[in-house]
Amino acid sequence: MFSGLEITLVLLSAAVLGVVAFRMLQMPPMLGYLVVGMLIGPHALGLVENSKNTHQLAEFGVVFLMFSIGLEFSLPKLVAMRKTVFGLGMAQVLLTIAAAMAFAWMVAELLPQLVAISWQASFALGGALAMSSTAIVSKMLTERMELESEHGRRIISILLFQDLALVPLLILVPALAGDKGSLFETLAWAGFKAVIVLVLLLFLGQKLMRWWFQVVVKRRSQELFMLNLLLIVLGAAWITEMAGLSLALGSFVAGMLISETEYKHQVEEDIKPFRDVLLGLFFITIGMLLNVALVWQNWWLVLLLLLVPVLFKFVLIAGLAKLFGASAGIAVRTGLGLAQAGEFGFVLLNQAGALQLLDPFLIQLILAAMVLSMLITPLILAKSDAIVLKLSANEWMVQSLALTQIASRTMSNQKHVIIAGFGRSGQSLAKLLAEEGLTYHALDLDPELVRDAQASGSRVSYGDAARRESLVAAGIHRAAALVVTYASTPSALRLLHLVHELAPNLPVIVRSYDDADLDKLRTAGATEVVPEAIEGSLMLASHALILLGVPLRRVVHRIQAARGERYASFRSYFHGLADDAGDADQLQMRLRSVTLSGKARAIGRALAGLELDGIGVDIMAVRRGLQNLELSADLKLETGDIVVLRGAIRSLALAEARLLK
Repeated sequence: MFSGLEITLVLLSAAVLGVVAFRMLQMPPMLGYLVVGMLIGPHALGLVENSKNTHQLAEFGVVFLMFSIGLEFSLPKLVAMRKTVFGLGMAQVLLTIAAAMAFAWMVAELLPQLVAISWQASFALGGALAMSSTAIVSKMLTERMELESEHGRRIISILLFQDLALVPLLILVPALAGDKGSLFETLAWAGFKAVIVLVLLLFLGQKLMRWWFQVVVKRRSQELFMLNLLLIVLGAAWITEMAGLSLALGSFVAGMLISETEYKHQVEEDIKPFRDVLLGLFFITIGMLLNVALVWQNWWLVLLLLLVPVLFKFVLIAGLAKLFGASAGIAVRTGLGLAQAGEFGFVLLNQAGALQLLDPFLIQLILAAMVLSMLITPLILAKSDAIVLKLSANEWMVQSLALTQIASRTMSNQKHVIIAGFGRSGQSLAKLLAEEGLTYHALDLDPELVRDAQASGSRVSYGDAARRESLVAAGIHRAAALVVTYASTPSALRLLHLVHELAPNLPVIVRSYDDADLDKLRTAGATEVVPEAIEGSLMLASHALILLGVPLRRVVHRIQAARGERYASFRSYFHGLADDAGDADQLQMRLRSVTLSGKARAIGRALAGLELDGIGVDIMAVRRGLQNLELSADLKLETGDIVVLRGAIRSLALAEARLLK
């Protein structure tokens, strides 16, 4: 028998190894927790017993998870999404529970010799079945850049209602399990207690919370702030538990109260380590419940319990999405995204097991099926495009229409810039390009943003830049450059792979969070990578140096040198009068633009005849009016052309003289 410290060390070691392994496999850490729980549990290696103390520690993970959900609970956000949240989301949860109860009743009537399931147990099972994995699905949508797509918004709306539905379900299941007399009296008493506690917490707590946080913050102690935060979370959970309700309800309400204060974001950052660690322990204890040998002996039942719920949820959610106005393709994508089990399903299943509503044998089989459904979710979402095209007869027509619209808008474009992503960065870039008279076309997956931007005259279309068809329709073979304005390395790598196939010589500029993936993106073909963290630090440094009295000229040199070390294109720059003429490095490569006046010697000559390469100068660009000309040996220069040269300082002076005199 291990001591408390030894059990803790075993749990932490298993958690670290599991998360590292699943991170390497690019799979959610939650699945790693479940797997290591299976391995170290009493049904496998037997390193840790499934004791009451272990479960009590793990329950705190659910408490902090519900607190985090409460922090995200925003009434304005809920009002804006009310149709899909309370329409589509509520219909999905209620119909799933109703279907589970109806199925249990049919089994009891037609096959009474099988395991009998009470209606209370079927209600708990329906609630568990209704849940989908917020952690896995939101991560996958983010990586696939589909969070703001039509099906992405529907998925998030349903997930939001599932999160909200967990609170009343955690109240109802124990109330139903403890029903000894009238069901109405039991539910009425549970509802009355919930209302009283919520009124006290919401009304009294709302008045006290902001005032108390102000008192704590004025002490200017991070330690005190953390202690106060833990006190509020656990105190609210204790109040609801004393009232006969769930711990999770109190922590959820505490999160709601803090979300209305200006301390919300600080609280989110401070509470995250506690939430992630304790939630990991919760999933380990769930994995410890799984008897692998028993599951293996009854693999066909596990497979049945995997396929039937997944197919049922897919059909139900896709049908509801279609009923609520989605196209067939969007409905199928929504169903595929939510067909799996969810982490809150484990919470409800664990509660039903503790209340002895379900047979332990059945819990083992259901638990295994839920884990497997979550394991196959990344595979399903990765193949979602192919599945949608097979199941939706008109999906290829919808996609073809979208691609045709992109192609019709870009058909006349030559030497334009393709902008991948039309958020703030994309819109700022588009504005600068338009002011310079340069043509661009943007692709974005947010339908509302695209609609509003098109109405204002912006050249933007709905489309995924990381798809071959979208890039071709946007005119990648005629484009002058491509700029990836969103910071997502996986998506950027897919896009660079396509560019390498379609237009290998096209310059591609990629935005990233930091320089962690700099070499990876450059190896994949990025012409330049712009880490926003580096750029932010350079701007901070420049302002700090100026405020400290460093001359502006020296600050510019410092920042230019820092950029030159990181960006190849900044190692050459336009030399101005403010630059230090006595610079020791006279051989540093720079840029210079030369305007050809009416008597310039180069007018009428071809680029090949200028022979500038012999003096170490390259012609980087030739601009005529608002257009950048395609460089070729036989291109003849005209009056008013602007020639951009690259070379050392002395070489540039010779080249300018050769062009003009």
